[in-house]
Amino acid sequence: MTTNPKPLAGFILTDDEPPPPNNPARVAKPDDAIRLRGVLVSLNSDAGVAFIQDAARNRLQIFSDARLREKYGINSDADWNDIVNNKSLRLAINSECDRRMLNGTAAQESAAKIFTEEGPQTLGSILRDQRASPRHRISAAQELRHTARSDDEKTGDDIDRVVMIMPTDVYYDSMQMTKVGACP
Repeated sequence: MTTNPKPLAGFILTDDEPPPPNNPARVAKPDDAIRLRGVLVSLNSDAGVAFIQDAARNRLQIFSDARLREKYGINSDADWNDIVNNKSLRLAINSECDRRMLNGTAAQESAAKIFTEEGPQTLGSILRDQRASPRHRISAAQELRHTARSDDEKTGDDIDRVVMIMPTDVYYDSMQMTKVGACP
C-alpha cells in the first residue's frame, strides 16, 4: 500500500481556506496617456492604438513627423515633446515595430510606398523607350496592367460580399423533409 506524499506548504487546498486574491485591474498611469487634439487619450483606447500604429510607421519612415502631427492635431511643441518623452508610448511603439517587422507588414508598406513613388514612372519610361528590348517593354506593360487592375484578382480570403440563398419552400423536420408552400 502506498501513501500520499506530504503536501507542500502553499499548495494545500482545503475548503476553509480563502481563495487567492484577485489581481486588481491595471490602473492607468499618467504616462499611459497622450494628448491628441487637446484631449488626453489612453494608449489602450482605439485612438491610442491607432496613434501607436501610425507612430510605428513614422519610425519606419513610412509616415513623416509633419504628417503624423497633422493627422492627430499635435500643434504645440510642448505636446510633441511630451509624446516623444513618454516611456510607455516608446515601449508600445517598439513592440508594434517588432510585430510589424515579424509579420511582414512593415516590408509590404515600405515596398508599396517605394512603388507608388517611382514604380509606375519607371515602368512607363521603359515601355515608351523605343531602344529598350521588346521583352523588357512587354514585361513593363504586363506589370503596369497588373498594377492597374489589382482588384480583379481577389483571393477567396478577401471576400467583399457573401450571398446566402435560403430555400423558403422547404421545411426541415428533425425526422423528415416536408415540402410546403412559399412564404408570402
